[in-house]
Amino acid sequence: MNKPETPRQQKINRVLQQEIAILLQQAIREGSVKNLLLSVTKVHVTSDLSIAKIYLSIFPVKDAPSYMDALAKNSAPLRHDLAQRMKHQLRRIPELHFYLDDSLDYIEGIDRELSQGSNPLLHRETLESRKKK
Repeated sequence: MNKPETPRQQKINRVLQQEIAILLQQAIREGSVKNLLLSVTKVHVTSDLSIAKIYLSIFPVKDAPSYMDALAKNSAPLRHDLAQRMKHQLRRIPELHFYLDDSLDYIEGIDRELSQGSNPLLHRETLESRKKK
């Protein structure tokens, strides 16, 4: 049973989303990575503000697992950089846990099924199921 987020959690979610997006975009530019589009789609902070679940959308999708592995390995330096940027806003920076946001792929699958003339609601086995996180 999920409790609704408090206004404080919502504010922290928004600020973290903006700051993490800035840090990741800077890292992409500094690393001179070509043909990569990365966006922070959602951030959810736990009620005790100790863990932040960060959902990312990565294009091209075929390279996403390698980028997610790299982010998981480099979450500590990223957390440190985030702490330097937000030291006057948050006392403690939450642990960063990265997840791949597959909602766009799911929507694309539904659109593809609808354009082919079949009803994905009647034949749910044709769609890839979404994983709960």
